[in-house]
Amino acid sequence: MGAETFEDRIDRLVNIDIGGRGVEALYRAARGKLGRSLVGAAAEALLAVPEGATVLVTTGSVSRAWVSPAIGENDGPAGLAAVARALSLARRAIPVLIAENSLLSPIGQILTSAGLSIVTMEEAKRTTQPGGRLAVAVLRDYPIEDAAGLAAAAPLLDELQPALVFSTERVGRNAQGIYCNMRGVDFGHGRARVDHVFDEALRRGMPSVAVGDGGNEIGMGLVPEAVQRHVPHGERIGAVTSADVLVTAACSNWGCYGIVAAMARRLGDPALMHTPELEERLLLRGAEIGLINSVDGIIDPNVDGIALAAHKAVVELIRTIARP
Repeated sequence: MGAETFEDRIDRLVNIDIGGRGVEALYRAARGKLGRSLVGAAAEALLAVPEGATVLVTTGSVSRAWVSPAIGENDGPAGLAAVARALSLARRAIPVLIAENSLLSPIGQILTSAGLSIVTMEEAKRTTQPGGRLAVAVLRDYPIEDAAGLAAAAPLLDELQPALVFSTERVGRNAQGIYCNMRGVDFGHGRARVDHVFDEALRRGMPSVAVGDGGNEIGMGLVPEAVQRHVPHGERIGAVTSADVLVTAACSNWGCYGIVAAMARRLGDPALMHTPELEERLLLRGAEIGLINSVDGIIDPNVDGIALAAHKAVVELIRTIARP
């Protein structure tokens, strides 16, 4: 691999397989495909977004679909908020979030807690004009039916013309068209068919970055053999949708924080960096609005069964590694 960079060290940190999901094997496979640091490749793609451009983003997992499509998990929104904030500060980009209508409000509240104002697309375009910076995001719902989700992908990309598409902790369909959780259970009910947008973006050659921690997320189509061999139920849950850059992590939020750290270091701008204080604020806010710790099935600020204190510690370690 040659001389190890700070980005390589962040990769190794965020891929420590605390949950025993097989993520270290997914990391090795993704690293083999890209031939370099995953967070570094993602940061490079995000920083290549033209000033003021639109970036289509998605997250949100309907965690207990068989109970209610309004029950979402807390891994994903905080990570996306950190990335959206960094894109706004670094590139004055306009993040447009697409998700199911049932999760737009809670994800929007997490974005607001990270400092972004929720506005319409028309209002967002005004923020790219001279007269004062404003970090914003736009929310758009996306169809939850298979046929409608497939049909809506091309028109959405035609309308938004995003410079890049970004996904974190967003489940994609398997080879049979089923959206599975980590236990191999079909939980596609009430779930927006967002993966079709990423398939269409790939066909068009639009840059794409995806973050995942389990094998069933958008982007994991880049390393299907590793998912099948090393992830429990991998032969069933593996998502078929790929991405130009796949960032693996033991917790998807951590992958996002690693990307943001790489962006901050490359620009020499510590203001982009995620902090333990912001991490605590976002995860506590998630609990307040009802996002669940999906491993334990309870509303609390722990993510994927990992304590809040550990998440804050990982954020601080990322910051320490990335500090010049």
